[in-house]
Amino acid sequence: MTTAATLVGLERRLREVVRDVRRDAPLARHVAFRVGGPADLLVIPRGVEELRGVVRVLSGDGITPVIIGAGSNLLVGDRGIRGIVVKIGKGLDHVGIDGERVTAEAGAGLPALALRTARIGLAGLEFAAGIPASVGGAVVMNAGAHGHAMEDVTETVDVITPEGDRRLDRAAMEFAYRSSVLQRQPWVIIAAAMRLRQGEPPAVMDRLHTWLAHRGATQPIGPPSSGCVFRNPPGDHAGRLIDLSGGKGLTVGGARVSEIHANYIINEGGATASDVVALAELVRVRVQDRTGISLDLEVKLLGDF
Repeated sequence: MTTAATLVGLERRLREVVRDVRRDAPLARHVAFRVGGPADLLVIPRGVEELRGVVRVLSGDGITPVIIGAGSNLLVGDRGIRGIVVKIGKGLDHVGIDGERVTAEAGAGLPALALRTARIGLAGLEFAAGIPASVGGAVVMNAGAHGHAMEDVTETVDVITPEGDRRLDRAAMEFAYRSSVLQRQPWVIIAAAMRLRQGEPPAVMDRLHTWLAHRGATQPIGPPSSGCVFRNPPGDHAGRLIDLSGGKGLTVGGARVSEIHANYIINEGGATASDVVALAELVRVRVQDRTGISLDLEVKLLGDF
């Protein structure tokens, strides 16, 4: 457990390597669900050297921080996170394009990158235009849509480990459905290099807009949510099973199962993290009772509930 005295010392040393350190920082504004309590310390590095400094300070004390990016696909407990949260965003969002090779720092927005590459006729990231994630978070989760995923385009990933920088190739990333080795290792992404394909800009843009339109018609856009709540079981879709079990429209407090896509829980206003967790469990039990299939959470639970 991180004591008050330890936090004071950590805060002092972190401020020597990074400019933006916030004590008792509310996290709801940093996550897509717009719910959750404070972090003991929220650290926001604005460049690679600051990020290296943060990892150096924390690893020296044997501390593994919670890393967040755009804050999608995660839920922070109402009592917040005891310890250190590192947010990767502005200042760590540089993008470089060299022919068909695109290198993006972890804090770069994935939808903006998909649009930027499509406009110049680079194909391969169109599927990601509607995924509200940072590049780093998308790589960690192997985010995907429309039958494609980050593993399809990622060539190498640069990470910071307690021992120093390391470059991982695709095999070392151990990509699987909504999974990668980075979910099991205390490493922090610096950047990912992706290999795209040269195409005709109008054709690539048409494909991107088609998939965006499909997302708009089949997924809730507007109310805060965190994307799909449950993983798809093998050979099936969690949304179909929830719909089949009568889950659409179920509510707990300010949280509601979307009528547009049953695998989404939305914050209708005033929802708490406990509301979302209770509703997810209600849905899971209902699907188990009606179909015999046990759904596993895709959304990541962080902190104290």
